[in-house]
Amino acid sequence: MKMTVRKRVLGTLPIMEVVAHENRNKKLPLIVYYHGWQSSKEMNLTQARYLAREGFRVLLPDAMSHGDRKQPVSKIPSLTFWQSIQSNLFEFGFILDHFRKIGVVGDVIGVGGTSMGGMTTCALLTHHPEIKAAACVMGSPKPVAYKERIKYFAKEYDRYLPEDYDELVNWIPSYDLSLRPETLAGRPLFIWHGTEDTVVPYDHVAEFMEEQKDTPNITFVDEDEVHLVRTHTMEKVTDFFVKELLEK
Repeated sequence: MKMTVRKRVLGTLPIMEVVAHENRNKKLPLIVYYHGWQSSKEMNLTQARYLAREGFRVLLPDAMSHGDRKQPVSKIPSLTFWQSIQSNLFEFGFILDHFRKIGVVGDVIGVGGTSMGGMTTCALLTHHPEIKAAACVMGSPKPVAYKERIKYFAKEYDRYLPEDYDELVNWIPSYDLSLRPETLAGRPLFIWHGTEDTVVPYDHVAEFMEEQKDTPNITFVDEDEVHLVRTHTMEKVTDFFVKELLEK
């Protein structure tokens, strides 16, 4: 199947659009898929191709300070990291608005991402009921816990962190899915995580799943892996979105 891969710039936001060539001008189910920390939109191109082959229009944005927006990482722990996630949250609605206005997006919308992109995905679920299904791959639905982990290691390694750090990132609890599980509202959520992951701790996801063990429509897959996405995981993500967004 021939694919069309187009680079677009919405204001200052670089996006890669991936769609089957024959469907490029049609209104299609949409998936916005976010990359990880110090990565770029191009790193999710294989996942995007899998999804586009099934009939989705896939959009791969570059987060602030990443990819075509690359900037040096701040020496202050997590400053660039949280700014990158917050830029994704700011720009999600902007992306939808643009593609709705040009008439190629309907009401079937999915979101996914890897690592930092998975954290973005879970955060978006707390404020965007228009998302019909989501996939978090080696990310975390517990950003407050992740924030505390950063504080611990900053102290452990004698790194400077502002005394008012919690106030500076006080938006995070409102976007913490583990603190606001009711916002999931029964929507399908796929979570994949490696049990040997030391970058985004497996424990965070395991704790979330224990807390939400009675919550319907959460699919959890863990494997003996490190912080790495392999082809078979991309296939699982694709199968999930096909089932939840195309077959229902």
